[in-house]
Amino acid sequence: MQIDMKKLLLFCYIMILFIFGCSHSTTPWKRERQIKPYLKNRSYWQYKGKPVLLLGATDNDNLFQNGNLQTHLDSLKKAGGNVIRNTMSDRDPGNMHAFYLNTDGKYDLNKWNDIYWQCFENLLKLTWERDIIVQIEVWDRFDHSRDPWKKDPFNPANNINYSFEESRLDSVYPLHPGQNVQPFFFTVPELDNNIVLLKYQQLFVEKLLSLSLKYDNVLYCIDNETSGKEDWAIYWADYIRSCAEGKDIYITEMWDNWDVKSMTHKRTIDNPDRYGFIDISQNSQITGIDNWENAQYVFNYTKMNPRPVNSTKIYGSDSGSWLNRGITTEHAVNTFFRNILGGFASSRFHRPPSGLGLSDLSANCIKTVRNIETIIRLWDVAPKMDLLKVEENDEVYMSAKEGEYYLIYFATSGTVHLDLSKHGNDFALRWIDVEEGEWRGKAKIAGGSVVDIEGESGSVAVISK
Repeated sequence: MQIDMKKLLLFCYIMILFIFGCSHSTTPWKRERQIKPYLKNRSYWQYKGKPVLLLGATDNDNLFQNGNLQTHLDSLKKAGGNVIRNTMSDRDPGNMHAFYLNTDGKYDLNKWNDIYWQCFENLLKLTWERDIIVQIEVWDRFDHSRDPWKKDPFNPANNINYSFEESRLDSVYPLHPGQNVQPFFFTVPELDNNIVLLKYQQLFVEKLLSLSLKYDNVLYCIDNETSGKEDWAIYWADYIRSCAEGKDIYITEMWDNWDVKSMTHKRTIDNPDRYGFIDISQNSQITGIDNWENAQYVFNYTKMNPRPVNSTKIYGSDSGSWLNRGITTEHAVNTFFRNILGGFASSRFHRPPSGLGLSDLSANCIKTVRNIETIIRLWDVAPKMDLLKVEENDEVYMSAKEGEYYLIYFATSGTVHLDLSKHGNDFALRWIDVEEGEWRGKAKIAGGSVVDIEGESGSVAVISK
């Protein structure tokens, strides 16, 4: 029997494609669709092969536990949002836990609560269908201290898998988790090498990844605002990547330190091979011009090897607990636009009451940016404050591509002096109001000189050729 070698080779090629296409790893086609740094400007993200600015505002941090998940995502999408934060958290009233609850009222950490994981995968599916990116936080320190610890499945009193003595855990951890005294976050070999507890932490992470790795719209953050040891973050970053089996995924750590210039943040900033993006959410605890300048420090520090910088939590609301520090609604809006003009790849309003959540105001802020994007793409401009002279006590920010585009945000009302002396052509000036997200005026300005531009608080000047 004569063998047709061309047909045989074609058959083998098709079988290889089938095998790899059905495997856990992504095919080259799927890899191109993944969320990853934009090839032409690695300070931003691209998704499905196109650059994308991530904007978000949601009313909860663990949305997979929400009963109104689908309608909330639809509302976010309608507002122009395309990113959510999702902590694998279970401490809020009515939340489910990841593990199976026996009839005796104790958890079995070797078995799963299928409903919990079905809800999590439903979140991944619904966001994927809507082109919404999910930034997952694997661990949240607030789940494992104070009152939540009393009901935590990892608490030896609540499971059948280990004792207090075996796990080296205590029945109470009354201190604020920022004190970092909970042994739960010291289990890795480089710290306490607690193999009893680490085994079940690994099982949890593996289960999470068995679902999330199927999807192309996922980013990974190890902790929520941690004060933990660097060894903990290193271990889980490497462990998560090893579980990905070659799939390109992007991981970061979110440090609690508000000072992004600190050595704490250098753990992430100085290790681009381990941490594919940077999250400096806690910078939004800083008000005014310092908020801008601290973020710009990070961008300048990494300019030779840029990565996306995300802020998955923008604090501030008039019902929050930090009003005496100026963390108000006005602060939240100003921080959002400082982020946008400052070069952030992702910005999301934090949940109420610490943030605006998905409100009329936050939705209109997102709408404002989407309207701006019809004229200026943010990855085409960069901060150019040297071209702008601002009057004393005025707070105004600018991003530009000199001679083509200028984007000016007025955090306070005032007059600025824009240097157009090198560019003699006329420019179109459009105004947009951030509270309504609507255009509200257009004019022509002549280049070739320094131009005075007077703006009201909460307005954006969009200038283009």
